[in-house]
Amino acid sequence: KEFVFPDFREAWSFMSQVAELAEQHHHHPDWSNSYNRVRIELTTHDRGGITDKDYELSKAIDGILY
Repeated sequence: KEFVFPDFREAWSFMSQVAELAEQHHHHPDWSNSYNRVRIELTTHDRGGITDKDYELSKAIDGILY
């Protein structure tokens, strides 16, 4: 999923919040940032696909914004 923010500072703030969530969930995303855009990909690498851990973290990430 790609998230778009008004500027780099807000994108970075969001990434910091996601980093805290990832630590709490013991599940870390593949992600990238370019100026005001943050792209996050979730997969459970050791399971070879998407699992409940991905859905749980995705819901928590969306909770930051919605």
